[in-house]
Amino acid sequence: MALLDARPRLPGPLVPLVAALLAVGLGAVVPLVSPLLLALLLGALVANSRWAGHRVLHGQAEVTKLLLRLGVVALGLKLSVGALLDVGPGAVLVVVATVAATYSATIVLGDRMGLDRDLVTLVAAGFSICGAAAVAAVDDAVRAKERHVALAVGLVTVFGSVMIVLVPWLGGVVGFSDDQTAVWVGASIHEVAQVVAAASVVGAGAVALATIVKLGRVALLAPLYVVASRRGDSGPDRGVPLVPWFVVGFALAVGARSTGVVPPGVLDVADVLTTLLLAAGMFGLGLGIRMREIWPVPPAALVLATASTAVALGTSGILVALLVR
Repeated sequence: MALLDARPRLPGPLVPLVAALLAVGLGAVVPLVSPLLLALLLGALVANSRWAGHRVLHGQAEVTKLLLRLGVVALGLKLSVGALLDVGPGAVLVVVATVAATYSATIVLGDRMGLDRDLVTLVAAGFSICGAAAVAAVDDAVRAKERHVALAVGLVTVFGSVMIVLVPWLGGVVGFSDDQTAVWVGASIHEVAQVVAAASVVGAGAVALATIVKLGRVALLAPLYVVASRRGDSGPDRGVPLVPWFVVGFALAVGARSTGVVPPGVLDVADVLTTLLLAAGMFGLGLGIRMREIWPVPPAALVLATASTAVALGTSGILVALLVR
């Protein structure tokens, strides 16, 4: 141990990026598990081991914030406004209404249950937009406790994983077509990777449609950040900008992708880079997790997560039945 401590300190971002590469490799072996979750778990394992105080892990909080912000900007290059509009006005309405209903209902219920405001906001963002990435982005606005970030990420991952099986099955039960089920999958399931996994159960043709619908939800991350920032204890009176640089960067990236000026090769690289940056940031978040602080999971948080998932599933399902043919 003394020999290890005597070595030169590794550059700040190097450790989380190596961890991200490992998480992506593990994700290829276990495709139903998001690399972001695997990176978070790796960070938590380190944080709860004898290596927690090692010098190469010092100062990771600021590195984590930067990596997550850069990951959110790169995420914008996945989105094309034209591709979303091509799925039709009905699917667009399903997306907007589902996000609005899920976020609002989660906020109202969580506040009435007396849960911490920052936890409620993180759960509302994660369950309505894009899982762990949304939780990490909105955390920049509310500056939640580390244990609340970890809890929100854990809940959105577990409940989204259950929906990988549930939504395609329910689509068959209610008699939805493959296209209707694909839209339902994209509009209700929390993580992009989970959407791809669920859509592949429906059929190869459903994957593209479900992914586009899901990315439509991701496109609402910027306006939702603005809304969420008004709830946080670190709101305007605490110096948090109304629209921070990485949300502006996200919007610009969406615009660049939508205009078609970005070469396909660059988009391919950006796709990989997005996963690596977000996974590296999630590893950093995992370093702040102490299991004794989040376990056992509060029953009220489980109730909130269940209700939020039910609203996303029910709202989108009803609207798909009415608007998508």
